[in-house]
Order: sequence, then structure tokens, then C-alpha cells
Amino acid sequence: MAAHPATRRQRAVTGTIAGFVLRLARESIPLTQVQAAEVLDVDLGTIQGRESGRRPLAAMKAGGLLALRRRLLALGADRAVLALLEPAMDADRLIEAALDPPSTTSLHPLASWVHTRATAHMISWAVNGVTPPALQGLSTSPRRGPAASAPLLAASQRAQFFHHLRGIVEAASTRGEEDVLLRRQALYFSSYDSSPEARSWTAQVPTTHRGALMTRGWSPTWPEARTIATALARQGDPEPLLAFIDRTMINDDRAEAANLNYWAYWLGAVTQPQADDTFMNDYTLTSWDPVTLLRHMVRSDRQSSGFVDLYAHSLWSLVEAHRWLPQAAPTLAAEVADLSALILDEGQTCSRARHELSVVHFVLRQQT
Repeated sequence: MAAHPATRRQRAVTGTIAGFVLRLARESIPLTQVQAAEVLDVDLGTIQGRESGRRPLAAMKAGGLLALRRRLLALGADRAVLALLEPAMDADRLIEAALDPPSTTSLHPLASWVHTRATAHMISWAVNGVTPPALQGLSTSPRRGPAASAPLLAASQRAQFFHHLRGIVEAASTRGEEDVLLRRQALYFSSYDSSPEARSWTAQVPTTHRGALMTRGWSPTWPEARTIATALARQGDPEPLLAFIDRTMINDDRAEAANLNYWAYWLGAVTQPQADDTFMNDYTLTSWDPVTLLRHMVRSDRQSSGFVDLYAHSLWSLVEAHRWLPQAAPTLAAEVADLSALILDEGQTCSRARHELSVVHFVLRQQT
């Protein structure tokens, strides 16, 4: 009996991103598919199915997947590539949920846990072909014939993915706080759509979520307001993000702490998964290591002009909260000082951010 069209569609995309990462891991050893099948003691069809996404890694038993990752590591696979297998499977689940939505919103992966930058990079890779920073410059073995350079979705699938996300935002907006995490994350990922339709739709978001954007200082709506502002910045309108920093963060220690907590989780300085946004409301700043966060911030992919002011303010806030950072990590502090000087030279920041970067540069240079 022929498979249901929806079933075929789901199988065609559920494991595509993770399969592509698996292929890069194999090539980094380097091994051909035939060689990998031999050393992993599986048939060639299994290797081909996993790498194409026809046999999703997420469908493997937990023990089998763990053994596969450890075996690839022992064979010499690139560690940075292997680390992307989990966010790649997360991204596959998000795309699956768009093409074959779950029966209830509570089962949607965007409603189940707070996603990180690693997953966002996987989504951007699949919808826009933007290579994740961890994979840039990766040298792989030559292949015969044409080979895809990214796990790009077909145009129709990309359109369906973004249509689904916008539908989530609009539907969840009528349910108040019930689906706030789902709504917030769907809005953020929808901003990766660069089409004119997406820009027009995103521009209307402030009118339907004005309450969140107008709140001053820390409040339960702060995470959503931050997402709205960053989504608009990604779509080319940085003004709401500048206003957000001025209105909700300046002179508000709790909001400044929430911002640093979010950066720490987003960049991986907080390794424990979070089921909702309440982790941001921890103004003690004890759930992550400041040196680790500073290292992640300075070595993350460079911020585009739309986000550079938030990035600059967050660097300043981190240094202000932990003035001992230069003594704890002098080499890193010097690197951050050089970065702040470079951003200043580029001249893409607002006057407040220029002042904050000047402070960062002065503090870190004076104490190293």
C-alpha cells in the first residue's frame, strides 16, 4: 500500500539537517560512506539513509545514537561538528512540526523548551543557506559529482515553514500568557524569512503586542518584548531594539540581569535546558560563569548592524557587573578590549553604545 502523502513529506524532511551534519562528521575523519559502513559495522544503505534524512537520527534508540557519536569521536571526527548533532535534530523537529503540526500546541517543540543559538543557526542554514560559524572553513574530503553545500529546504517547504510560524503567532496572540513561549519563539524564528511578505507582516507585530513593548523595566512580558525588538531588528528596523534597551534595561538591575541570563543560555554558558523563560528572572547572576560568558560573547559570530547596540550594551553590562574579569582572564580581557575598539572604529553604534564600548575598552585595558 502506498504511503500517505503527509507521511512521505514528513519522512523527507525530519532528519535532513542532522543527516547533513552526520555527513560532515564522517567526512571530517575522513571516511567514505563505504568505509564508514565497514568501521561502524552497518550496511551502506543505513549510512546513506541516515545522511539523507530518510532514516532520521532522532528515530534511533538513545543508546545507539550515543554509541554512534562516541565511535565517530574515537575515529577522529571534528568535535565542533559532532556538537551540532543535537541542535540539528532540534531544528529537524521544528521543521517537522511546521510541515506536520502536532495535535495540540502543548506538544509543539517551540512550546516545550527554550531554544538556543545553536538551533537557530541550524534553522538559518536550512532556510537561508547560511553556514553556521562552527562549520565555516571546515575542510572536507572531495566528493564525486554534485553535492549540496547546505541542507536547504525546498522553496515550497520554506514557505510552509514560515507560514506555519506566522500562524502560530497570530493564533497564540489570542490566548494571552497561555502560549507565550510558543508565540515568542515562533516570532523569533519567523524573522529569518527575508521575503517582502515577512517584512510587512513583522512590521505589524508592534501594533498587536504594544503592551509588551511599552513595559518599563523588568516584567513577565520582558522576554517577549526583547524577542519582538530583535525580530524587528533582524528584519531591518533597529529602532524598536534601541528603544527597548533605553526603556527596559537602563537603570534596571533586574532587567540587566535577565538580559545577561538570556545571553548565557543562548550562547551555551548555561548548559542545563530550560522549559520556560523563568530562568531569566534570577538577578543573583550565580547560575553561570562570567568568564565563560565573556569568552562566548567575544568569540561568537560578529553581530550585524541591527544587533550591535544590544551586543555592546550587554558587554558593558557584563563588565560592569564583574569588574574583576580582567584579573581573572587577562588574555581574554585584552581580546575583548580589542574587539570593543574595532566596533567603535566601524561606527555603526548609537551614542550610548559608543560610550559603553569606550568604558569597556578603558576598564579592560587599564586593568590588564
